[in-house]
Amino acid sequence: MIRAFHVTKRYGDVVALRDVNLQIRPGEFVFLTGASGAGKTTLLRMLYRASLPTSGQLIVDGHNLATLPRRQVPAFRRRIGLVFQDARLIEDRSAIENVAFVGRVLGLSRAESRRRAMELLELTGVDHRAQQYPAQLSGGEQQRTGLARALMSAPVLLLADEPTGNLDPDTAIEMLRIFRAINRRGTTVVLATHDPDLIAALGRRTLILEQGRIRSLSRHAVEQE
Repeated sequence: MIRAFHVTKRYGDVVALRDVNLQIRPGEFVFLTGASGAGKTTLLRMLYRASLPTSGQLIVDGHNLATLPRRQVPAFRRRIGLVFQDARLIEDRSAIENVAFVGRVLGLSRAESRRRAMELLELTGVDHRAQQYPAQLSGGEQQRTGLARALMSAPVLLLADEPTGNLDPDTAIEMLRIFRAINRRGTTVVLATHDPDLIAALGRRTLILEQGRIRSLSRHAVEQE
């Protein structure tokens, strides 16, 4: 699903990523961790081609991102779901409208978009809040709605950048269980977090970034469901 070969990313004199090599298999669940400024967000941005490597090769879902024609980028991104620390919901639309909006962009009918949106809200546990607006939702409910929206295009790869950073520990663990359920359906998940408790709760392969380099790869032997 993801292969990086000697990937380096520079912003002027600042080296954000340095000689990164990694491989993530289809259907894998991988944590990406490291201190603030270690390069986690930079790597995630490159994985959905919001940014390109300064040097090296990055292949995602069979596409070499450096040579991917610009006209093919929208189709490539439709196969990738994005979840951020801030849910970024549209404030004047209800939860179901926030999710169904993506279906309309993808060309689905209004009825099919709403049907699919309700299914995803049920999957993420907020179907009972479908008619509420973002301001009426808790932080955890907003994040679950944002996750449902990210799944609307049936992505093969789900990228999450500190999705539990604003949540209390119990809600964060519940969100993690939802990510795991999505992974069980076959979606590859890369979740960036600085929370060691979250990583320990699931026990999946962990990529550790330090000052732009992957210093070590660790795997917890026991998965805690």
